[in-house]
Amino acid sequence: MKLLMMEGNTLESQNLARSLNVRTATEIYTKALLYCSQNIEIDVVNAAEGDMLPHNKRFCDYDGMVISGSSLRAFEDKPEVKRQLELLERFGETGKPILGSCWGLQIATVVAGGTVSPSDKGQELGLARKIYLTEEGEKHPLYAGKPKVFDAPCIHYDEVTELPEGSTLLSSNHGAIIPVGNSEFWGVQYHPEFDIAQLRMLFTLYKDNLLEQGFVNNDQEHERLIKAIATLESNPEDKATAWQLGFDADVLNDYVRSIEIRNWLKHVFVS
Repeated sequence: MKLLMMEGNTLESQNLARSLNVRTATEIYTKALLYCSQNIEIDVVNAAEGDMLPHNKRFCDYDGMVISGSSLRAFEDKPEVKRQLELLERFGETGKPILGSCWGLQIATVVAGGTVSPSDKGQELGLARKIYLTEEGEKHPLYAGKPKVFDAPCIHYDEVTELPEGSTLLSSNHGAIIPVGNSEFWGVQYHPEFDIAQLRMLFTLYKDNLLEQGFVNNDQEHERLIKAIATLESNPEDKATAWQLGFDADVLNDYVRSIEIRNWLKHVFVS
């Protein structure tokens, strides 16, 4: 299987992440895809920088597209946003399947005529709690084998406020099927590709946000939080730490957490 992956961030943002020992969006997504299947070749394109395709490649060379997360905002009138909207719109003409997390869901919404806006509840950082499947979600292959109610890693300021015409909501404002041109986009607002290590990195990177929003009250509490997450990273079976953090198997178990990715890959193979 050959997949085209769109990196959602600019090169500047990617370089900053690496300097802070934080994996880029495509690095963590690539790891998750290869965990679900070794039979994949992945080409990464930096669409924010104006790249459309790797050298000598065409859209018809790929079986599908995957869109990573991003720190950009889908409603902003910026070249680095417009370039990604254009690439997604062009790939949608192929009729091939598309998967996206967070930023992917948001730009698919914009391309298809829906609306993305800043969340009136502020940033959702860490875990999205008690996501529940709709009646359509319980039947859809994206969620085959997924618990009806679950938690999932997440980080976002914005949310889909109006789905495009012809879309299907699969989970409580966190998962949807969106028609993008001739293609069908499967997307979620959360990050099934994030592992515990990525959560630790993000909680470290967004320390100021955690303090500002009252998730932790001071530097000492933040340090204890990072140490607890690191404990689970090295030993997911540590029940005491998992209970204290409220991390259940839907987050700690790699297989359960990434079911959506695995299900989409099955869909691509069938397609």
